[in-house]
Parts: sequence; C-alpha cells; structure tokens
Amino acid sequence: MSSTEQSEQQVAASQGKTKVILYWLEKSRAQRILWLLEELKIDYELKTYKRVNMVAPPELKKVHPLGKSPLVSVQAEGAAEPLVLAESGLITEYLIEHFGPSLAPDQYQKGKEGQVQGETEEWLRYRYFMHYAEGTLMPYLVVALLLRTVREKSPFFIKPIANAITGNIESMFLRPNLENNLNFLESQVKSAPDGGGYLCGSKLTGADILLSFPLSSAKGRAGLSEEKYPALFEYVNRMEAMEGNKKAIQKIIDIEGSYDPSL
Repeated sequence: MSSTEQSEQQVAASQGKTKVILYWLEKSRAQRILWLLEELKIDYELKTYKRVNMVAPPELKKVHPLGKSPLVSVQAEGAAEPLVLAESGLITEYLIEHFGPSLAPDQYQKGKEGQVQGETEEWLRYRYFMHYAEGTLMPYLVVALLLRTVREKSPFFIKPIANAITGNIESMFLRPNLENNLNFLESQVKSAPDGGGYLCGSKLTGADILLSFPLSSAKGRAGLSEEKYPALFEYVNRMEAMEGNKKAIQKIIDIEGSYDPSL
C-alpha cells in the first residue's frame, strides 16, 4: 500500500470524529476556504458574518483576538477545546494534511526520499505558491483596492489632488509590479509539469485554491485580461467554473440570498 493510500485511509477514519467550523466573512478570502472544504468533502459547520463599515464585525474577536476571517476551528473527538486556525495558508495546509492529502503533490521523487534536492517539481511549486499567494501577489491587490477607495471616497474639492497622488503611485509602483507578476504567472501556467492544466501540474492542489481569490480579483482591478494573458485568463476562468467552487458560492447564496466577492 502506498503512503498516499495509507493517508487516505487515515483521513476516512478520522473525518466522522472531528468537528470543523468555518467562520466566513462576506467579501473576504474566506470564500476559498469554503471551496477547499467542498473539495475535501467533509462535514463542516458554516457561520457567516457581515462587514460593518467595510471591516469585520467585533464578534469575530470572540473566536480569535485579531478578529479576522477566515478562521477555522477543529475539534477532534475527545478534545476538551477546539483548535482555532487563522491565516489562509495555515488553514489550507492543516486541512489538506489531515483531510485531503491528495490535494498536495508527492514531496519526493521516487528513490530520493528525504534527500536534499530530492523534491518533485510539483511539490516545490506547491509550497512556493502557498506562500506567494499572500506574501507577494495579494499585497499589490490590497494596494489597488486602497487606491481605488481613496479616489472614490475623497471629497470633490480634493479629488484632483487624490487622483494625482493615486495615479502616480499606480504608474510608478503598482502597475509595473502587477504586470511583472501576471507575466510570471502566465509563464508558470504554460510551463506547469506533467502536462499542466494547473499551476503545480495536472491535478488541482491547495495552492490553486489559495490563488483563486487574488487571481479572480485581478480580473477586476489588476488588468488580468484574455488579450494580454490568455493562458492565465483561461486558467482562472476554469477555476471559477469548477464544481466545488460553484457549490461553495451556491451555499452562500442559499444562506445569505446573494453572493458578491468584491469590496
């Protein structure tokens, strides 16, 4: 029996004994964790929250001191208290390790287990993009959102000044960095190993799910277009059309009445 098969058997044995709760905030990165839970096909409870003046409500601080979303609590059978997980990357890695190891590539090449530089290209990409999503790409999109908000919310008598300042930041800093990242991702989609299809190879991974939010946002606020980035644009559209993603969106529609991903 392979290590993957053993892991899958352990997952099947533990799923029914663990209580998982996702604390979901509207218009936030929590949506991709909801998609991940759908892909994992495990039972979970969903608690939804509305923003107050564009920020998370104070009730979330009862779950975690920072009061941000996503948050996931995991309580194993017999545990006195739940484990509360914050940060999308940690949540994704933890849930995949315990409930869906097939969403992570094999770490080592056959015959090179435990060796330095014995890792597979798929696994190295997976670990890289798990950090890249929040560490590199997402900050630029947050800056784009803030600049747009400054332009839209500035009083009319200072709008010319606000537009001039935000325009300079966009042209000198934001746009070159976004274009550099989108060109990089276009090349990564085209060069994915094992025939490609996803960023890390021929199979969906947690890294694809983690990148789904910033890349979908990039279509609206960062210049991700089919004309300039055809491979990346097709990849993002395919992610958005995946059954697990659609189920996650429909779950929010059923609870909240609608789904709007953007601030």
